[in-house]
Amino acid sequence: MILANLLHLSYNMWGDWAHPKAGPYWQARPYLRFDEKLWNDILSAMVKAKMNMVVIDVGDGIQFKSHPEIPVENAWSRGKLKDELKKLRDMGLEPIPKMNFSACHDIWLKQYSRMVSTPQYYQVCKDLIAETIEWFEHPRYFHLGMDEEETVHQERFQFVCSRQSDLWWHDFGFLSDQVQSQGITPWIWGDYVWNHLEKFYKNMPRTVLQSNWYRDPVSGSGAIVYGSVFNMNVTAAKTYIDVDQAGYDQIPAVSNYETPDNIPNTIKWCRDHCSKERIKGYFLTPWVPTLEAKRERHFDAINHFAAAIRDFSLA
Repeated sequence: MILANLLHLSYNMWGDWAHPKAGPYWQARPYLRFDEKLWNDILSAMVKAKMNMVVIDVGDGIQFKSHPEIPVENAWSRGKLKDELKKLRDMGLEPIPKMNFSACHDIWLKQYSRMVSTPQYYQVCKDLIAETIEWFEHPRYFHLGMDEEETVHQERFQFVCSRQSDLWWHDFGFLSDQVQSQGITPWIWGDYVWNHLEKFYKNMPRTVLQSNWYRDPVSGSGAIVYGSVFNMNVTAAKTYIDVDQAGYDQIPAVSNYETPDNIPNTIKWCRDHCSKERIKGYFLTPWVPTLEAKRERHFDAINHFAAAIRDFSLA
């Protein structure tokens, strides 16, 4: 049972737009925003909670040799990353890289975020994925992000970029192939299915690990409309069931972003409605940077997840 936590080395997912709930943190910065003491405290708390995986949002937070124009100031060196990955493994925490290639969350790609679907873009993505796989010593999974790539999510951006239809599938296939060609399972956020139901189940390979997400309390009959913010008119909670019945392995995302009740309720929902064989674990997503100012959010998330691990006998 995978019991994972998302921790951000880089938090440069957004460009010129700041969510009112997030303060300044969603604005990209040219330097690394990362508190090492908090990082170490979180790792210790995860071990105590019996968690076993850290998904590290790498972004522009390491000093790529293939593209030195990408890293921010004070990005981790290869030596630093190697030492941290060894520490994680010694603690019983499996490190998994995440790089979000959604055109909604790729400001970390610097100028290449405005070259999406060009030959130069493909080469840069290929290089960065290959180098990250090498540095992480061929991990089991590689999280490619790919969430929220619709213009509705970028309505406050000054620059809007959104791949649609066959182009989205082409680029997803290209990115996925870079991972699978090295024997690694691609892992993505599963929300593309919400607005592209037929194409998703027709085109999405069963070999891609899915993490659907829903941040409000999950309960009731499954008719839970995720539309109050993004006007989507979909039943996001029911997607856990549909993905399971379609034969995909999944690691549902849980979060204290809206309410900590989401954590036990999502786990109960999936245990009640999905097959044990295809639920590979649960993925804690606090959605805050690894900064001291957000310590309380991180530990609130871990504490509620630890309680769910005990209550549902997950570990």
